[in-house]
Formats: sequence, structure tokens, C-alpha cells
Amino acid sequence: MHATNYSYSKIVNLSFENALKKVTEELKKEGFGILSEIDVKQTLKMKLNVDFKPYKILGACNPPNAYKALQNEEQIGLMLPCNIVVYVNDNGKTVVSAIDPVASMKAVENPALGKIANEIQSKMKRIIDKV
Repeated sequence: MHATNYSYSKIVNLSFENALKKVTEELKKEGFGILSEIDVKQTLKMKLNVDFKPYKILGACNPPNAYKALQNEEQIGLMLPCNIVVYVNDNGKTVVSAIDPVASMKAVENPALGKIANEIQSKMKRIIDKV
């Protein structure tokens, strides 16, 4: 697994479609549902008539943790849901990547969110590890 200052990523030995299925399964195991799915390739083709690599953004939500976060910070919805991307990189390899919620919560100066962010961070790491 590769970490940046805002995400966890991993190249997987799966096709793009199979990686999407596996990510969805692992999200469910960790209590997440997918609220949104953005097909970047299709959108760019429709809006700009350009060809782009397979790239989907999944907006994942863990309802109990989202509820706790919203109770502690009314505008935290601006940072929800947690995004996971699945794409094919320039080398033709499938990549899965998840946001690091601890990094994104640093922008919000509310200590009550730290515990929630740490819990979601652990879940995201497990999801990426299992794909």
C-alpha cells in the first residue's frame, strides 16, 4: 500500500470492473454504503468529447460515524462522503485509492472529530488492504 499525505493507494491485480466489485464488497463489510458513483471517463466524454482512462469516484458513507460527525460539527457534510477512486493508471494497471479522513479532518479544528476520523481511517486502510 502506498500512502500520500491525503490518501492510501494500492495497485491491484484485478481488472477495473473486478476492482470496483471488490471495493464495493469490502466497503459493505466495513459498514459503508455507496451514496454516489461518478464515472469520470463517461462524464468527460459527454461534456468535453475527450477520451479518458477508466476512472470512477465512489462516495462511501458509514451512517453511524457520519451521524456522530454531524452531531459534533454541523458543516462537516462538506467533507462527506468519503471518496474512494478506482482507475487505470498510465501503465495500464488498476489502482484503488481512499481518502485519509484524519488528514482531511485536520482542516476542521474540532477535537471531537479526531476519534471518528481515526475509526474511519482504520476502516479505509483495511478496505484498501483487502482489495
